[in-house]
Amino acid sequence: MKKTAFTMIELVLVIVVLGIIATLAIPRMERDLKQEAADNILSAIRYTQHLALVDDKQEFDDSKWQQRFWHLYFGTCTGSDRFYAIGSDDNKESSTNARVDKTEAALDPSNGKPIWWQDAQDCSSGGDDTVSPNIFITKKYSVDSITSSGGCANKYIAFDHLGRPYSSDFSSSTTPDNQGYMTSVCTFTFSLHNGDQFSIKIEPETGYAYIDGQTDS
Repeated sequence: MKKTAFTMIELVLVIVVLGIIATLAIPRMERDLKQEAADNILSAIRYTQHLALVDDKQEFDDSKWQQRFWHLYFGTCTGSDRFYAIGSDDNKESSTNARVDKTEAALDPSNGKPIWWQDAQDCSSGGDDTVSPNIFITKKYSVDSITSSGGCANKYIAFDHLGRPYSSDFSSSTTPDNQGYMTSVCTFTFSLHNGDQFSIKIEPETGYAYIDGQTDS
């Protein structure tokens, strides 16, 4: 009975081909990581605007009404790890650290857990089982730093009942004067450990958010 097998030359050729494929795939994986981070954060911003549109928080007869805006903010864990949180200071207690109580945080549609964490709290292990793991953008995507420019002078974005963006931190708002209404394009820029960067822009008035360079994102 005749037996067949790979020759040494064929095995070497297979190994070479696999090496070439791996070399091509590694940069692709890095680009996908950056894209995944951008998509995650963009979705979170749009989700915040959606909550503002369907859950009207306006109380014009209350001096602290702007504290109830649905908003997203980028925080810093113990060390320098970054996270984002979404919530509405519905009881207007003006929390200065987490900005909202855990019970006031939005729920992640993918897992039903609060999109919430607290500044200066350890998140190196990706938080705990009581909050959404998707918010820890250093742990998940190696986001090293976040800068904001243009219409948003801080790492904070809020929306009113018409979906219009605001950029002030309203934790101490005591006057119903629409402070912080955004009049120019807001840009959040994210840097990864490997040096890659991406930016997300938010248009004034409409609150339209998109990945810079991907206007159809």
